[in-house]
Amino acid sequence: MKITSAEFKKGIRGTDKILGELRLQIPFIGRSNVGKSSLMNFVLNRKNLVKSGKTPGKTLEINFFLVNKEFYFVDLPGYGYAKKSVEMRNQLGRMIQWYLFDVEVFERKIVLVLDAKAGPSDMDMEMLRLLREHNRDLVVVANKIDLLNQKERSRKLKAISNLMPGIEIIPCSAKKKEGREEILKALSE
Repeated sequence: MKITSAEFKKGIRGTDKILGELRLQIPFIGRSNVGKSSLMNFVLNRKNLVKSGKTPGKTLEINFFLVNKEFYFVDLPGYGYAKKSVEMRNQLGRMIQWYLFDVEVFERKIVLVLDAKAGPSDMDMEMLRLLREHNRDLVVVANKIDLLNQKERSRKLKAISNLMPGIEIIPCSAKKKEGREEILKALSE
């Protein structure tokens, strides 16, 4: 897969006609502080298309980016830690689950983003369980791999693989420009 163009189309909080379009949707999901926005910008080869902030929990909508005028990258709010009220976190959680499990779209391939250093959290494992239970097509990315030395990297990736048997884990670092081609290849399969 080669990225030739990418543009923000819209953000939604509920039902919208964009959900019914006959286009592949590739949502990126993960914890609030896992670096989804930076990862998406890296994969799209753009600097600031997908907005990110220093404070976790910046994304409050489901944001659609039209890629190559053919399919969508979808930036979902993060789950877990965020400097938001309990009610707001619960509302975001319901929106994520609604989009992933209740809304029928033409085709969807989900990118589950993990923190390579921290490893999968209980919430990551629950998300994986739900995605598998709903038979969702899935790509798992271990982000921020640059924070680990070679020995730690090998140990962490093995530990993640043991927790997620049968799933290819793609190590990635937007900072060190590592993993982009592997992600694009996995998304095109």
